Amino acid sequence: MPVKIAIIEDDPTISQMYRMKFEAEGFDVQTASNGRLGVALVEKMRPDVLLLDLRMPEMDGAEALAEIRKESWGKHIPVLVLTNVGEEEAPKTLKSLDVYDYIVKADLTPRQVVEKVKEALTA
Repeated sequence: MPVKIAIIEDDPTISQMYRMKFEAEGFDVQTASNGRLGVALVEKMRPDVLLLDLRMPEMDGAEALAEIRKESWGKHIPVLVLTNVGEEEAPKTLKSLDVYDYIVKADLTPRQVVEKVKEALTA
């Protein structure tokens, strides 16, 4: 079975770029365009890894992750925050939500993000 990745990202261009990159690597990818839809997606999909943007409409990434982490099925999903928000500007609650890695989109290529996800799967 392919590894399942959920991407919660409100920018459709970025979301599709990562979807295509991960699908080309053999991953099963599903996306959601805001935090509220993302929580529902993760609950239904039970992904192996979650890529999560922070600034989104309806429910931001930190709020979505807090909801996911409340559930037994969501406690152990490796989460990579993928955002343009510098780590110093991120909500303080992220520290208590067990984030595997914090990635500023502008700092890594999609290929490097794939490598980070592969690292998370073997950690």
